[in-house]
Amino acid sequence: MKGRRAFLYVQHLLGIGHLKRAATLANALAAEGLDVTLASGGFEVPGIKLAGVRFVQLPPAGAADSSFKVLVDSDGKPVDEDWRKKRRGILLDAWRTADPHVLVIELYPFGRRQMRFELIPLLEAAAAAARRPLIVCSVRDVIGAGQKDVARQDEMLELFGLHFDRLLVHGDPAVIPFSRTFRHTDKIESRLHYTGYVVDDTRSGSPQACGGATPGEGEVIVSAGGGAVGMRLLETAIRARPYSVLANRTWRVLGGVNAVTADLATLASVADVTGEGRVVVERARSDFPILLANCALSVSQGGYNTMMEILQACTRAVVVPFAARAETEQTLRAQSFADRGLIDIVEEDALTPESLAAAVDRAAARPRPTPDAIDLNGARRTAALVAGWTAEFAW
Repeated sequence: MKGRRAFLYVQHLLGIGHLKRAATLANALAAEGLDVTLASGGFEVPGIKLAGVRFVQLPPAGAADSSFKVLVDSDGKPVDEDWRKKRRGILLDAWRTADPHVLVIELYPFGRRQMRFELIPLLEAAAAAARRPLIVCSVRDVIGAGQKDVARQDEMLELFGLHFDRLLVHGDPAVIPFSRTFRHTDKIESRLHYTGYVVDDTRSGSPQACGGATPGEGEVIVSAGGGAVGMRLLETAIRARPYSVLANRTWRVLGGVNAVTADLATLASVADVTGEGRVVVERARSDFPILLANCALSVSQGGYNTMMEILQACTRAVVVPFAARAETEQTLRAQSFADRGLIDIVEEDALTPESLAAAVDRAAARPRPTPDAIDLNGARRTAALVAGWTAEFAW
């Protein structure tokens, strides 16, 4: 694959999952021998590790809130047309410099409509290039917004047909077929490739000792992804501990890299009052996969990356899917995994200390999931597919 080049675009808006998954794919492509450029449009995320990947940080933007309707810049101000023009130019320059054989766009047109101001020009420039790259969409197992909007789904189909050559679905059709959330799947079946679920197998957790202690051993690990949302879950978990059969274990509560300092202080205060010395509150841990592998049980939201890390670590788990503003993505995924006996669920609108403790007790009594419960080979399979496609190029 020497000399073969890939350019990946990703935009995370609220959480950090999209960037983590894109970084995992970029590393897998680089390991396959491709020259990889990853362009990220979200705010910087500490702890994202890239190996042999060229990283381009675009002027960052994020969502003002969970409605995803307003983009804000690094100063928290709504972006304007001048900002869009500047960023569009930087993105196009980065793409031209990379001169890729393969252009991979994460999520769009199945999401990220807010970024059309730069994605449509990028896709049009790629299609018109003298050395046209293969244009690929990379999407998770479940479409979030627009599942029940017929007109929106029709638009997704039209845009995919207009701009894209291939579709990589990072899921397992035996668990959730793409048709579950995209009504036109049969029309693009010849261009659709399931990869399996994506998880960073280079960071897979295994029992490890550090300074005489094994990180997370026997603990309850409570997390909420990047921490932009999830405060209610974290606080409820602290209050649930006394009601659980695992009350005598250490409950380690991880606020996430995006957690607000004041929220962490509130959690620490609740832990001081109700934790009986058995609750530890931290912002985040770089050894999170190791904690999962060693812990007695995980309590978390149902984001893609967290769920995959839980299953990779074969950890007993309780999942409280994020469901604000009629979000259904996490609920659908979590319910599909619960139906297979892999996790226990508490719906967000039913979350109380008592209901969470009861779910923890049920999960603690289950056997651990087995390593082959679902297909987690998505990163390597994606890299193999993309590398194979680049071999078709004469230039």
